[in-house]
Amino acid sequence: QVQLVESGGGLVQAGDSLRLSCAASGRTFYAMGWFRQAPGKEREFLAAILWSGGLTNYADSVKGRFTISRDNSKNTAYLEMNTLTPEDTAVYYCAADPKIIMVVDGKPAWWGQGTQVTVYS
Repeated sequence: QVQLVESGGGLVQAGDSLRLSCAASGRTFYAMGWFRQAPGKEREFLAAILWSGGLTNYADSVKGRFTISRDNSKNTAYLEMNTLTPEDTAVYYCAADPKIIMVVDGKPAWWGQGTQVTVYS
């Protein structure tokens, strides 16, 4: 069992950067990822990273602008988001699964509760 708690969301201006954190507890050796869900839209995969950090996967919509990373000594994953726009406004979710393909496919075993990111112009 893995418990995930996101933090770092908030209200920012367009063009700003923001870093989200996902603190994990419970079992180890799992892939982690980030998703978001905007009002009236389906949940969208953003990025995933292997336990080792040696492999990452990004959605085309955020590639080059968002960066996923992890610090296993702190059991924490991060999502660095740059050049934010109002279209990035959403609830951002952290997820984890023993297999990265399950994260990429949107079927991870564990989800966090989400953190709101609001970008104003």
